[in-house]
Amino acid sequence: MKVGILTGGGDCPGLNAVIRGIVRKGEKHYGDTLIGFADGWRGVIDGEYSELTIDRMRGTLPRGGTIIGTSRVQPYMFADGVQRAKQTVEDLEIDAIIAIGGEGTLSCSAELFREGIPVVGVPKTIDNDIGITERTFGFDTAVHIATEAIDRLHTTAESHNRIMVVEVMGRHVGHIATWAGMAGGATTTLIPEYPFDIEEVCASLQRRHEKGRYASIVVVAEGAKPKEGTLDIKPDEYDEYGHIRLGGIGNLVAHEIERRTGYETRVTILGHVQRGGAPTAHDRVLSTRFGVAAIEAVHDEAFGQMVALKENEIIRVKISDAVAELKFVSPQLWATAQQFFA
Repeated sequence: MKVGILTGGGDCPGLNAVIRGIVRKGEKHYGDTLIGFADGWRGVIDGEYSELTIDRMRGTLPRGGTIIGTSRVQPYMFADGVQRAKQTVEDLEIDAIIAIGGEGTLSCSAELFREGIPVVGVPKTIDNDIGITERTFGFDTAVHIATEAIDRLHTTAESHNRIMVVEVMGRHVGHIATWAGMAGGATTTLIPEYPFDIEEVCASLQRRHEKGRYASIVVVAEGAKPKEGTLDIKPDEYDEYGHIRLGGIGNLVAHEIERRTGYETRVTILGHVQRGGAPTAHDRVLSTRFGVAAIEAVHDEAFGQMVALKENEIIRVKISDAVAELKFVSPQLWATAQQFFA
């Protein structure tokens, strides 16, 4: 078979490991021809691609990013985008496309499957917010990076009796913030699922520091929002792809904490540091498993389906079901995290 591979949306540690898994099993076991489309669905629209072989994939297992590039461009952004994508599939005699991406890429893939393009999905998001699958690759790496940063900030905060605000990724869900906050011993954590009251946050920090010389770490997911009427925030701004521009809530929270408590407060925004660099061992293994399972799904003609993790086994689910709703932080996990808040 001739199989196309694409990576869409934001980059993520483990992408190359997925591609490597697909190529290794596809070439060695099935005798497939594998090609990588440049920059996600844009490469399909424009017919831009390169050949992927076992030799080319050597050394990519620990490499971050994606060697075939990524973008948020989708066929539905153009009047003739779907037709051009179909034409590329026909002209190159592509038997299937493996789309590796998050909510946006997979939602597009589900629609294109209905248009007749044979697609198999692989879930990719460091936010860990895709439904049905228990875990997505890149998440473990992001949590590890955020936890290491929190560990380092503890010592400098303790030296100055400061409050440190750490902003981590998490557009709609707070998985990274919750896990990193628990692992790093945060004083409190603010996530999108549960709007916060800044007055309550400040009061708890005030009580903590009045007991003696303390250092406090406040972890804030980039999508965290205050309870309505408790704190003025600027209106939402959107990028060219319709996504809310996030980042900056950490600065606002830090400013309010210092203003209301009088304690020196500093902010660290981790941003894209969480996306870059080598994936953890866990993410390398999960990515490899997803890649191998994806090419197996292609040969079973399980089109319109996505590989997923359930009870540590790789299963297949409909892409449309997987993107039907986001996976939020569970009430049970959040209740456990709250036990350690100030």
